[in-house]
Amino acid sequence: MDSSAGTTRRTVVDFCSPHDVDVAIRIGAAWRNLRRGASNAGLRDYFFGGEPEPLDSGQMDTLDVLVQRPSWRMSDLAEALHVDPSTATRAVQRLLKPALAERSGDSDDGRVVMVQATEAGRSLHQRVDQRRAYVIAELMSAFTDAERTDLADLMTRFVRALDELVKELPTPTTP
Repeated sequence: MDSSAGTTRRTVVDFCSPHDVDVAIRIGAAWRNLRRGASNAGLRDYFFGGEPEPLDSGQMDTLDVLVQRPSWRMSDLAEALHVDPSTATRAVQRLLKPALAERSGDSDDGRVVMVQATEAGRSLHQRVDQRRAYVIAELMSAFTDAERTDLADLMTRFVRALDELVKELPTPTTP
């Protein structure tokens, strides 16, 4: 999307063009390395290791959202996490055992399940968030101010374009 005009800009990618093929391969490799590269394991250990109950990134994603409000309806939490309600329920269950989250009934409607981060969950989130802030600051220092702005803009556009694409993908068929 062109943030100034609010419109989607699309250009044709030509996989017969060596340049377009090279760029696509580089983007794909970078994406894979962000998700699965050796540095990813080191970051996970830095962010979540050293805690009595080390978290995985899925648990931290849930905790990131939980700490944004005093409490959440499960349906609202699922929407904020961009997952279906059963997935949100499983994510919360994984935070219940180490007492990082707790469930309760809604005071107005006993059928509604509310979930919130516990003090231990908020404390852990704060520690991990400080580690993440350190890493982001260090990473940003490798770029000029203009490059940081460009990177943020391009990453935001990349995520937005990916979200739009996923909405339009056809259902895969099996042979």
